[in-house]
Amino acid sequence: MTVEPAPGAPGETRCGFVALIGAPNVGKSTLVNALVGSKVTIVSRKVQTTRALIRGIVIEDNAQIILVDTPGIFSPKRRLDRAMVSTAWSGAHDADLVCVLLDAKAGLDEEADAILNKLVTVAHPKILVLNKIDLIPREKLLALAQAANERMKFEHTFMISALSGDGVDDLRKTLANGVPAGPFHYPEDQMSDAPLRHLAAEITREKIYRQLHQELPYQSTVETDTWTERKDKSVRIEQTIFVERESQRKIVLGKGGATIKSIGADSRKEIAEILGVPVHLFLFVKVRENWGDDPDRYREMGLEFPKE
Repeated sequence: MTVEPAPGAPGETRCGFVALIGAPNVGKSTLVNALVGSKVTIVSRKVQTTRALIRGIVIEDNAQIILVDTPGIFSPKRRLDRAMVSTAWSGAHDADLVCVLLDAKAGLDEEADAILNKLVTVAHPKILVLNKIDLIPREKLLALAQAANERMKFEHTFMISALSGDGVDDLRKTLANGVPAGPFHYPEDQMSDAPLRHLAAEITREKIYRQLHQELPYQSTVETDTWTERKDKSVRIEQTIFVERESQRKIVLGKGGATIKSIGADSRKEIAEILGVPVHLFLFVKVRENWGDDPDRYREMGLEFPKE
C-alpha cells in the first residue's frame, strides 16, 4: 500500500498548468521569460507574435509550474486571427490557474473589458496581474485593481513589472502554492517543451520583425527545415522564411542580400547563446501564396484550422 504525503508535508510535489490571458502587447511573453529566468518565447513590438501555446516550465521549491503563453486576445478578422483567439481561450479552460494580465497604463480599455466579460465562463481560480506598473502613479494602480476586482472574483492581485522583474518573485511563489499536488510532468532541467527547432524558428521570426516591422506584414512565417548536430559539437540549421508575395521576398533579402545577412547574424548569435554551442545558420526566402489558408501550416504552429 502506498501512503500519499499529507498536503503540505515535506517532500510533497505540486504541478499544474497556468494560462496567461491578456490582450496583445500586455507583456505575457516577457512575463514567461521573467518567471522561467530564460528566454523561451518570442518577444516583439509587433502585436500577435505568439501563435502557439508555447510553455515555459518553472521550478519553485517543490512545485513545477507549466506556463501556457497564449496568443493575445483581440477581435479576430482573418482565419489566422480566429485560430489564435480560439487557441487562447482553450488554453484558459484547460489550465489549473488563470493569470489575467492587464496593461496598467492602458487600464480597463475595450480589449480588457471584453476579456473580463468572457472570463466569467472560465471556472478555474483567477489571479489578476497588473503589468508595467512603473508607467503610472500608485493611486491610479490601486483604482485599477479595485475596479477589476469589482468586476469578478480574483484570488490574488499582483502589481509587477515583467521587464524589470519587480514583483515577479512573489507571483512565482503564489503560483507554486496554487497548483495542485502531484508529480512533475517534465524533467527538472527542461525549461520549455517547445522543440528547439521551433524555438530557433521563433528567434529568427523575431529578428525579422525587429528589422522590418514597418515594411513586412504579419503574414510571414519561419520553418526550420534541417537541424544537424556535427562531430565538432556545432549545429547546422537551415530555415526557410515564407512570405506571401515576391515584393515581400525582396524586402527580406534587402539590397545585395544585406538585410537577410543581418537577420541571420542576429538570429545565429542568440540561438548559439541558448544552445551553448557554435551554430551555422542558413536562411532561405520563398514565396508561398495564401499560406494563411493552408491547414498544414496551422498544425505546424500548434493551432486548429478554423473551418470558416
